[in-house]
Amino acid sequence: MSTSYDGLQFPIHPENHKPSTSSTGKQIIAEALATVDHQSSVDALAEKNWRKHYPKYFKALVTNGIREQANAIQIAEDGLRKAHQSFEFYRHEQKYVLKDVMHLPTETLHTFKLQGSSQAAPEWYVPYRGQKLQGQALLDQIAIWLAAGIIEPSHAEALNAAVAHPEWFDLSDRNMVLFGAASEAGPLTWLAKWKANIIAVDLPNSRVWNKILSTVQQGNATLYAPSTTQLAADTPLDILTEQLGANLLTQTPEIAQWLAQKPETLDLAAIAYLDGEKHVRVAMAMDAIMQYVSEHKADSSLMFMCTPTDVYAVPEEVISASAEKFQQRSQGQKLLTKSIETISRSHFFQKNLHNLIASDNGQHYGIADCLVVEQGPNYALAKRIQQWRAILARHQGQHVSINIAPSTTTHSVTKNPLLKAAFSGASLFDVEAFSPETTNAIMAALWIHDLRNPNSAANPEVKLEHPLELMMEGANHGGLWRVAYLARTALPFAALYGFAADKLPLDKVIQKFKK
Repeated sequence: MSTSYDGLQFPIHPENHKPSTSSTGKQIIAEALATVDHQSSVDALAEKNWRKHYPKYFKALVTNGIREQANAIQIAEDGLRKAHQSFEFYRHEQKYVLKDVMHLPTETLHTFKLQGSSQAAPEWYVPYRGQKLQGQALLDQIAIWLAAGIIEPSHAEALNAAVAHPEWFDLSDRNMVLFGAASEAGPLTWLAKWKANIIAVDLPNSRVWNKILSTVQQGNATLYAPSTTQLAADTPLDILTEQLGANLLTQTPEIAQWLAQKPETLDLAAIAYLDGEKHVRVAMAMDAIMQYVSEHKADSSLMFMCTPTDVYAVPEEVISASAEKFQQRSQGQKLLTKSIETISRSHFFQKNLHNLIASDNGQHYGIADCLVVEQGPNYALAKRIQQWRAILARHQGQHVSINIAPSTTTHSVTKNPLLKAAFSGASLFDVEAFSPETTNAIMAALWIHDLRNPNSAANPEVKLEHPLELMMEGANHGGLWRVAYLARTALPFAALYGFAADKLPLDKVIQKFKK
């Protein structure tokens, strides 16, 4: 039977001929748990309501990962192997397993080069609430975020180091691959000002490429872009926007081979984002390409950005701070939250669990469970795949930059009315949502710090006490780790507050809530 499917897909159910995302997600998570926690693996496979109960199993991954250092590596290996065995790739009406895709015959991708027009020296600042923070003003703001528990000390240290080393930002010696180059949360606008050699991979789409080309043209960087046709150096802009690009989902082996053939050392950044189940597929496409390029170019580095709305192992000190915040709540907050908790039958304002888990390294770690059920299991799986790759690649000796970026009011977030309102009302719980331009500036600088600072956790020669500390280092969670309540039980109330705050002057409410 012929099929209209093209490129990378979830496995197609043999009876209804539709992709099954929940079944595949369950199987991958169950396989990742199988060796380290047999019962949780069995329970995951048997789970009837995956969409509602998936946080339980993602938490089990972290709990078991904490207990033994070897578990964290085992989980990553088993989860990734199952994912690569599960996903399918369609081409010319033939079906292949993703793990075999790189051996397919490919079309050649050509490279188009564009030089930016600016001669300006590289400069870094942080746009924040209408200001351009640099120097002492930026250091002061970093200290404010740190004191408020918005960022972790290691994140503050990284930003302070970036302020102290402006020479780091001349990237003329780096070849930086951006998967999803035009992504709203990505670093393209900054790399274009820092003399980087930017290898941009994004969809063949004139709007996307108009954004990329105009950004690079205005800066001092050099762009290298893929195209299925050989283009002359003087090709007009309107033609370029129609001709450039490569599709991660359908041209996966082409992109992998195009990159692997480049003689330069590559820094590969997985920043592409798509909605729903497509996010998992594009995460798998990026993972397959990164794996292939890394096998052929062992000196490649990897970069990922984590979401704060996930579940993480965290240092003992973070758990203590959350417990302290719960104890020190104002009378007004205690009364209000207790009433709402009772009325909602504990659906709202569940206390954060402050128990610690002993690791075989002699340390104790807690769990910051900030998963938001509304984002769904596909989003959680896509982000978990990236964590697994980061853990495994670093374990195998590769340079890996992976940092938690703060909740950010990107279009993909704000188009969800509930999430938009929740982040609007998040200040009620000392959580800060950042604007895209602020996040971009901060996270671009963190990537550069991880590449330039030999003492960074990204460097595999730096010893970590535990593999999961890779995600703890450099975290900017916007305050979510240190909230007194389980995040997904407080955010619905924050959303109600956010909806109301748009219509009513609620400044007095928030003051009473915090007193």
